[in-house]
Amino acid sequence: MSFQAYLDKIEEKTGLTPRQLLEIAEAKGLATPQTKAGAVADWLKADYDLGRGHAMALFHVLKNGPKISAKHVNSGGTHSDPSDTLWLDGKATNPAQ
Repeated sequence: MSFQAYLDKIEEKTGLTPRQLLEIAEAKGLATPQTKAGAVADWLKADYDLGRGHAMALFHVLKNGPKISAKHVNSGGTHSDPSDTLWLDGKATNPAQ
Protein backbone atom coordinates (compact mmCIF):
# COMPACT_ATOMS: atom_id res chain seq x y z
CA MET A 1 0.00 0.00 0.00
CA SER A 2 1.35 3.44 -0.88
CA PHE A 3 1.96 6.13 1.71
CA GLN A 4 -0.95 8.12 0.31
CA ALA A 5 -3.22 5.08 0.41
CA TYR A 6 -2.37 4.60 4.09
CA LEU A 7 -3.20 8.24 4.82
CA ASP A 8 -6.45 8.00 2.87
CA LYS A 9 -7.42 4.86 4.78
CA ILE A 10 -6.64 6.61 8.08
CA GLU A 11 -9.11 9.31 7.09
CA GLU A 12 -11.75 6.72 6.19
CA LYS A 13 -11.33 4.94 9.52
CA THR A 14 -11.15 8.01 11.77
CA GLY A 15 -13.13 10.67 9.94
CA LEU A 16 -10.13 12.98 10.40
CA THR A 17 -7.73 14.21 7.75
CA PRO A 18 -4.04 13.49 8.23
CA ARG A 19 -3.50 17.20 8.93
CA GLN A 20 -6.11 17.11 11.71
CA LEU A 21 -4.40 14.09 13.25
CA LEU A 22 -1.05 15.86 13.09
CA GLU A 23 -2.60 18.77 15.00
CA ILE A 24 -3.94 16.34 17.62
CA ALA A 25 -0.50 14.72 17.87
CA GLU A 26 1.04 18.13 18.45
CA ALA A 27 -1.52 18.93 21.17
CA LYS A 28 -0.69 15.60 22.83
CA GLY A 29 3.03 16.40 22.81
CA LEU A 30 3.82 13.75 20.18
CA ALA A 31 5.31 16.17 17.63
CA THR A 32 8.77 16.45 19.13
CA PRO A 33 12.11 15.21 17.82
CA GLN A 34 12.21 12.81 20.79
CA THR A 35 8.88 11.16 19.98
CA LYS A 36 9.24 7.48 19.21
CA ALA A 37 7.17 5.59 16.66
CA GLY A 38 5.83 3.32 19.38
CA ALA A 39 4.24 6.25 21.21
CA VAL A 40 2.40 7.33 18.06
CA ALA A 41 1.36 3.74 17.33
CA ASP A 42 0.05 3.31 20.89
CA TRP A 43 -1.96 6.55 20.68
CA LEU A 44 -3.49 5.69 17.30
CA LYS A 45 -4.35 2.15 18.43
CA ALA A 46 -5.93 3.31 21.70
CA ASP A 47 -7.91 6.23 20.28
CA TYR A 48 -8.71 5.06 16.74
CA ASP A 49 -7.96 1.31 16.59
CA LEU A 50 -5.40 1.86 13.82
CA GLY A 51 -2.72 -0.72 13.11
CA ARG A 52 1.03 -0.36 12.89
CA GLY A 53 1.22 0.29 9.13
CA HIS A 54 -1.18 3.21 9.41
CA ALA A 55 0.71 4.51 12.44
CA MET A 56 4.06 4.31 10.65
CA ALA A 57 2.71 6.28 7.68
CA LEU A 58 1.45 9.05 9.97
CA PHE A 59 4.64 8.92 12.04
CA HIS A 60 6.67 9.43 8.85
CA VAL A 61 4.70 12.59 8.10
CA LEU A 62 4.96 13.72 11.71
CA LYS A 63 8.75 13.41 11.61
CA ASN A 64 9.50 14.36 7.99
CA GLY A 65 6.60 16.41 6.69
CA PRO A 66 4.64 15.53 3.55
CA LYS A 67 7.66 14.77 1.33
CA ILE A 68 8.59 11.14 0.66
CA SER A 69 11.72 9.70 -0.86
CA ALA A 70 11.96 9.78 -4.63
CA LYS A 71 12.62 6.03 -4.53
CA HIS A 72 8.89 5.58 -3.83
CA VAL A 73 7.69 7.74 -6.73
CA ASN A 74 6.37 5.63 -9.61
CA SER A 75 8.60 2.79 -8.45
CA GLY A 76 6.03 0.08 -9.08
CA GLY A 77 6.86 -1.27 -5.63
CA THR A 78 4.63 -1.84 -2.63
CA HIS A 79 4.83 1.75 -1.41
CA SER A 80 4.83 3.41 -4.84
CA ASP A 81 3.21 6.84 -5.00
CA PRO A 82 2.62 9.06 -8.05
CA SER A 83 4.18 12.10 -6.32
CA ASP A 84 6.88 12.87 -3.78
CA THR A 85 4.42 15.03 -1.83
CA LEU A 86 1.63 13.51 0.22
CA TRP A 87 -1.80 15.16 0.39
CA LEU A 88 -2.76 15.86 4.01
CA ASP A 89 -6.02 17.77 3.63
CA GLY A 90 -8.44 14.97 2.87
CA LYS A 91 -9.23 12.69 -0.02
CA ALA A 92 -12.16 14.76 -1.26
CA THR A 93 -9.95 17.80 -1.84
CA ASN A 94 -6.98 15.98 -3.38
CA PRO A 95 -6.50 17.39 -6.89
CA ALA A 96 -4.69 14.20 -7.95
CA GLN A 97 -7.77 12.03 -7.38
